[in-house]
Amino acid sequence: MLTQEQENWLAQLNDNDVVQILPFDINCHKIFENVKQEIQTKLGKNLKVEHHGASSFEISGQNEIDVYIPVSAHDFDEIVFKVQSIIGAPRSLGKDKRARFRMDIGGKKIDLFVANEEHEEWKKHMEFKTYLLENSKALEEYKKLKENNAGKSTREYYRAKMEFINSILEQREIIKL
Repeated sequence: MLTQEQENWLAQLNDNDVVQILPFDINCHKIFENVKQEIQTKLGKNLKVEHHGASSFEISGQNEIDVYIPVSAHDFDEIVFKVQSIIGAPRSLGKDKRARFRMDIGGKKIDLFVANEEHEEWKKHMEFKTYLLENSKALEEYKKLKENNAGKSTREYYRAKMEFINSILEQREIIKL
């Protein structure tokens, strides 16, 4: 089941395009390390820069690398401003939650996110990532979900992903009770 906020986000996505899913690219880790080094050189060696998404799991994906800079709520606006001065305006900005930037390096799309690590969305993101890393069966299901939704619209693709993610998080909540 999706939340109203998720439904609203899905409603603004394209329903007339086609999502392409490609096999894992073994160069992703090296590209990520180069991006991380560049970010830390420009913004500070102590800044956390993390590899997330399909390429971090070494599974099929949209031929992109998700790079996250998790920061405190206090530092969020400052880091967004600094990244913007280097890369340009964010493609999307969720106030005090997450800013998404896009770069292209050698034909590889880089989605760069500045994330408020105190926000509930980040905590859920990390819980899902941890779950997949600890559960190879769930990771394989996630990989198959991505591959089975290749050729669908962006809206359909993200709906399937969000439903899967929510089902995992809901199961985890029940287990915690």
